Amino acid sequence: MPRILLADDDVELCKLLEAFLVAEGFEIEMAHDGASALDQATASDYDLIILDVMMPQRNGLDVLRLLRARKLTPVLMLTARGDDVDSIVGLELGADDYLAKPCNPRVLLARIRAILRRSEPAGSANGMPEVLKAGDVTLQPAERSVQRGSQRIAMTSTEFSVLEALVRDAGRVVPKADLSERALGRPLGRFDRSLDMHVSNLRRKLGDYPSGEERIKTVRGTGYQYVVI
Repeated sequence: MPRILLADDDVELCKLLEAFLVAEGFEIEMAHDGASALDQATASDYDLIILDVMMPQRNGLDVLRLLRARKLTPVLMLTARGDDVDSIVGLELGADDYLAKPCNPRVLLARIRAILRRSEPAGSANGMPEVLKAGDVTLQPAERSVQRGSQRIAMTSTEFSVLEALVRDAGRVVPKADLSERALGRPLGRFDRSLDMHVSNLRRKLGDYPSGEERIKTVRGTGYQYVVI
């Protein structure tokens, strides 16, 4: 049974979401302020954390920043509707996805399931661990691990999924709509910046090639290309 920490200072909303998600087969624990959320998130292992931005004691962005220094637990941020700044900052700090409040519980459920699917280790057809290579970068889907040369690169489950999709089509342009379906598990929204922010995080973590050429190229109006040199 997937274990979720629901961190939101709206107690009534938490009770409603708890009842809905328990009926869908999840185990729910709750926190109603940022300090408690951080303590619980670091002291225990959850499959997912749903983290509201606006909370007393510590806001959700502070909690996420401190959590990411210790753990890569998948995080779904809840932001105020129309507040693009919070959603962008959350993604920059390593959130896996975001959803504006108030949200439809069914939409929340779909996002939760998509994130949990992304965090599951991949199997292989012949029983041997699959290894993907693109230049000096190596991915192991079974472990969801990434190395650049001999250096291990820590990534969230969503960052790994985006990189895996690009590396599987290395050298070819992957349309943003296709990348959203494959890596995020949903259609590309007109104003959704999630994919752009995850690619930005990948560029920061992987860096350019030693020659100075960028690894992930933006093809304006189309999508992204993992460059092979």
